[in-house]
Amino acid sequence: MTRWLYSCFMWLAQSFMRRKLRRRGRQEPGYLEAVEERFGRYLLPPLPADGNTLWVHAVSLGETRAAAVLIVRLRERLPGMRLLLTHGTASGRAAGAELLQPGDIQTWQPWDTPGAVARFLRHFNPCLGLLMETELWPNLVAGCQHRQVPLVLANARMSEKSRRQAQRLAWLSRPALRALSAVWAQTEDDALRLRQLGAQVQGVFGNLKFDATLNVVQLAAGRAWNARTARPVLMFASSREGEEAALLEILASSVAAGETTASAVQWLIVPRHPQRFEAVAALSASYGFAVSRRSSWSDGPPLAGCDPADPARPLLWLGDSLGDMALYYGLADVALLGGSFAPLGGQNLIEAAACACPVVMGPHTFNFAEVAALAEASGAALRVADMAEGVTLASALVVDPARRVSRAQAASDFAGAHRGAVDHTVTAMLALLDQKTVDTL
Repeated sequence: MTRWLYSCFMWLAQSFMRRKLRRRGRQEPGYLEAVEERFGRYLLPPLPADGNTLWVHAVSLGETRAAAVLIVRLRERLPGMRLLLTHGTASGRAAGAELLQPGDIQTWQPWDTPGAVARFLRHFNPCLGLLMETELWPNLVAGCQHRQVPLVLANARMSEKSRRQAQRLAWLSRPALRALSAVWAQTEDDALRLRQLGAQVQGVFGNLKFDATLNVVQLAAGRAWNARTARPVLMFASSREGEEAALLEILASSVAAGETTASAVQWLIVPRHPQRFEAVAALSASYGFAVSRRSSWSDGPPLAGCDPADPARPLLWLGDSLGDMALYYGLADVALLGGSFAPLGGQNLIEAAACACPVVMGPHTFNFAEVAALAEASGAALRVADMAEGVTLASALVVDPARRVSRAQAASDFAGAHRGAVDHTVTAMLALLDQKTVDTL
């Protein structure tokens, strides 16, 4: 009965979803692509129920990057595998397109109504479904259970905030978690919170993002650009709304007071969401800064630290491109961690560590609490109370070569020490597929 009420709500919400997609599509055209797929209506012919279609759902860019290494390893172990890759965001879909091989299928995650889910499962006939990290949709889980499609939650994480929210909706979240065929958590804390919600956690495998393959071409290009810059580079990585204004206020005050906070280093801002690139560029200009955008660079950023037309006007760099984080971390000497200076839970710092880029993080890292704590303990990351302290500490670190090199090595060592989740996950998936084969005999 309770899921019936939820299903009614999701059915009624379809028109709002379509309007939201149209709004998002004005800034990110990818949201206007194949909209009907989201509601279980496909132009592609149905796939055969031959047991070769393995479904991976990676909602956004971060999950898609984490899934990439898993998909590569699965292809090695299952050479006849046909990949069905689904997403919820335009950035995830764009990144996922690079993972496809001939015969693979990419589509949107079905909107969580019984009808859309049933059409999705009937059309693609997956032999197993894998949801990345936090994706849990009650009708999707129920539909897989009805069709006897094993569905697992891999690289699973659950913050304390998310646990409390799920507990308030326990009538919906508990049945869905209990119906999963397997849950493989990132950390013991994640496993504990998931079990408190009724999940049967079969393993704690670590974080797949530690196993992700770096884009070494991007990283090398970023480091080459860094070597040509006259000043050390400080990056605000994956910044979120409200955080850029806090940083720009500090930098503008420094310029007005004749201090060196904004002039001794080169600042690079890389917003988390691409639809905000224009807004951040305009915001930077409103604080008196000239802006040089990554999209305008042909062979690296400008070497001058000021506006050529107005030498008194300092120049900020804006990272306004997708899929270039390895490039940006290679270009940066130190990074401030976006999402951690406002109560947003932080962004994942694993890629920064893998690129040997030390991180300064604010007080709000609850979405990645254990990784952040481990990084801090290892010396790969430093914790501060607020943006002002973060700017002061990062500015001091970036102009101290000995300390910076030491922190960079600690970051690289931290990333290397936590690899191995992909092997555990692939082994568990193959065991689940073998069990399904036995069960159908």
